[in-house]
Amino acid sequence: MMTSIDSIAKIYHQSLPDLLFEAQKTHREHHDPRAIQMCTLGNIKTGACPEDCGYCSQSVHHQTDLQPEPLMEIQAVVTEAKMAKAAGSTRFCMGAAWREVRDGAPFDRVLEMVRQVAALELEVCCTLGMLKPHQAKQLKEAGLTAYNHNLDTSPSYYSKVITTRTYQDRLETIRNVSEAGISVCCGGILGMGESTQDRLDFLEALCSLDPVPESIPINCLIPIPGTPLENAPPVDPIDLVRVIATTRILFPKSMVRLTAGRTQMSDELQALCFMAGANSIFTGSILLTAPNPERSHDEALLDRLGMIPKPL
Repeated sequence: MMTSIDSIAKIYHQSLPDLLFEAQKTHREHHDPRAIQMCTLGNIKTGACPEDCGYCSQSVHHQTDLQPEPLMEIQAVVTEAKMAKAAGSTRFCMGAAWREVRDGAPFDRVLEMVRQVAALELEVCCTLGMLKPHQAKQLKEAGLTAYNHNLDTSPSYYSKVITTRTYQDRLETIRNVSEAGISVCCGGILGMGESTQDRLDFLEALCSLDPVPESIPINCLIPIPGTPLENAPPVDPIDLVRVIATTRILFPKSMVRLTAGRTQMSDELQALCFMAGANSIFTGSILLTAPNPERSHDEALLDRLGMIPKPL
């Protein structure tokens, strides 16, 4: 889907009532406006990542309090997935702090995790770093539903956040995932010091993907002590709503996931994001290594709003 930067800017900069009306109209044409997909993201291998992503506590380049942990055992991950399903999640995501997937015993273990989680009748997603074509094919054969590989920000701002992996590297992995027949989950992070233009350029980059992502996580930076972005100012709430609404209009059929940073958001802001077209959240007290609202809070919020968990 090719969309010009001028048309994206025109959508984004219209009055907020008009933007929300357009986003809500688009949302209702393709989704149940009451339904929110509940997802769970588990960290199956923690820390010691060789990448230097400026936002991440798991990088070996940053002095954070995080203690590295080895790749989890299969049964422990399956137990987490069963608990997530029992709590209402219909998608279980597994993240490993790797720069790239390497063939061998650890990847074989991940493939078995995918098989066993898929057998629970859950959507299964992984985020494991860069991926070669044959590895994407193996994940597809194991039953993987989706692969997360974010663009993070605009092409021009990217090098100010990450220097150990190029934008082109990310696009190549996304292409490998698509060609293997796996759904692409690809989004970004707001609040890393980027400009409004960077956010629009990021959305243009998403529009250039073919096929467009089935899943688009919109994260707000959680500043972590010891990382280069620990003092980054928070995202303006209205700017967040504008990005969510513009994303919904540009990607009518995609799941727009309100992801990291929800502990910093009021219930009212989250409700406004849902009205703008966000229709998925990650639930559970931890999101990889960062704090996240408790499931009980999410359940209470949806109940107050008259909204429901989306069934599988």
